[in-house]
Amino acid sequence: MPSDPPSEYGRPVRRPGSRARRWWAARSLHFRLIAQLLCLLAATCVILTAAAGALMRHTLITQFDQQLVVTSQHVMDFAGHNGPSGSPPTSNSVVNAPCVPELTVLSRVTDSHVVDGGLRSGTDNGHRDLAPPQTAVLETLPLGYPVTRRLPGLGDYRLIATAAPNGDVIITGLPLAPLAAAQFRLVVVHAVVGVVSLVITVLLGTLLIRKTLYPLRRVAATAQRVAELPLDRYHPPLPMWDPEAAVDPRTEVGQVGTALNRMLDHVADALATQQASQTRLSQFSADASHELRTPLAAIRGYAELIRRRSDLPPDVAESVRRIGEDAERMTTLVEDLFRLAQLDANRPQHREPVDLSWLVADTVNEARITGPDHHWRLDLPDDPVTVLGDEANLRRAVANLLTNGRTHTPPGTTVTTSLAVSGSQATLSVVDDGPGIPAHLLPHVFDRFTRADRSRHHTGGSGGLGLAIVKAIIEAHGGDISVSSRVGRTAFTLRLPAQPDVHPAAPEESR
Repeated sequence: MPSDPPSEYGRPVRRPGSRARRWWAARSLHFRLIAQLLCLLAATCVILTAAAGALMRHTLITQFDQQLVVTSQHVMDFAGHNGPSGSPPTSNSVVNAPCVPELTVLSRVTDSHVVDGGLRSGTDNGHRDLAPPQTAVLETLPLGYPVTRRLPGLGDYRLIATAAPNGDVIITGLPLAPLAAAQFRLVVVHAVVGVVSLVITVLLGTLLIRKTLYPLRRVAATAQRVAELPLDRYHPPLPMWDPEAAVDPRTEVGQVGTALNRMLDHVADALATQQASQTRLSQFSADASHELRTPLAAIRGYAELIRRRSDLPPDVAESVRRIGEDAERMTTLVEDLFRLAQLDANRPQHREPVDLSWLVADTVNEARITGPDHHWRLDLPDDPVTVLGDEANLRRAVANLLTNGRTHTPPGTTVTTSLAVSGSQATLSVVDDGPGIPAHLLPHVFDRFTRADRSRHHTGGSGGLGLAIVKAIIEAHGGDISVSSRVGRTAFTLRLPAQPDVHPAAPEESR
């Protein structure tokens, strides 16, 4: 749907009906089909009622006119016994004509004036005189054909004016009230039938449309289940939808289902290929890391052995020192790669109750020793916080977060580590007041081999695997980690399932 056009001030201008169109577009297909069906049926009922009313009125008017002509002829025959024009009314006045329906208007007009007439009331030829406003209408009728006029106080009448041989005009009129009543009854019947039809249509239409759209809902449910799968963490089997089991694949819904199945097949193949590639890469990293441990240890040993000699020239001693430092850095990188390969392999880890409060306090104390130029703060709850997991890996995750805060912030930075528990979730936060993480690096801070820019480097660099290891360890324990950063505040928030009913005893000498 096209968006609203901007105004001269940059704000969107609401077009007429745009809110209604957005509301309609937000409704479900089932609701829109039922609403459209009801609108079409209601329009059809209105058209049929109008057409039936018009046809009925035409038929009744035709019958009225035939009856009116017969009645007028009967009155003309009776009026022929009257005296000459202008004579006073006799017993053969037009209002005394026999066999005339009740409420019939009868009158004689002479020289454009009503001289005889009245309204028949009762079956004994009784009548009422016409009032002047009523006679005024009768005096202006055209001759020879029926017309409809409203007589004040009497309602609508079908009237016909017929010229008598003596020059008088005999007027006969029948009330249209029975016709209006018949039309009203027709409208009521059509309205009742229409309402019943609408109710039946809603009930049956809902069932039929729901049954018709059931395969489409299955397709949507399958797509929703696939969308909710954590495919970035692991590759579970994808749910499939078999269109041939519910509808003909030659239909539109069947074609959508078939296309969805083909897409899921391609996604499953791609995930399987990716999983196999990742498995091979993890196995290669594990094998390479394992094989590199021995030569790196030998390099470090030989470098340390050579460096202990006192007869080395200064330039050789410096080179040996650098070799040892680079070997140490490479050893750390190999260990990180090996640990990531183990985590990627989803190997079962040793799980036991771990006092996270004691672990965090001990790790922060170690950070104070290795980073004396930073300010380390610790905020722990009064009661111990216990989680179920691998103590060594959890310690490595917390240590990596603290090392990250020490390595990528300048001296004097305050790093605050806080621990809290809420219900069944333990939350660990590591917050520093350093320069912050650049916005373009924030979405990739947990990716492997991601390095911050130089503004956050203090001493040396890192291999870019520390935070990746933290994320892998926390996810392996069923938790998650997030980061938020701005200048003056960078916060890493780690969440783990807590074990409130288990409180292992921590070593007293370590507290």
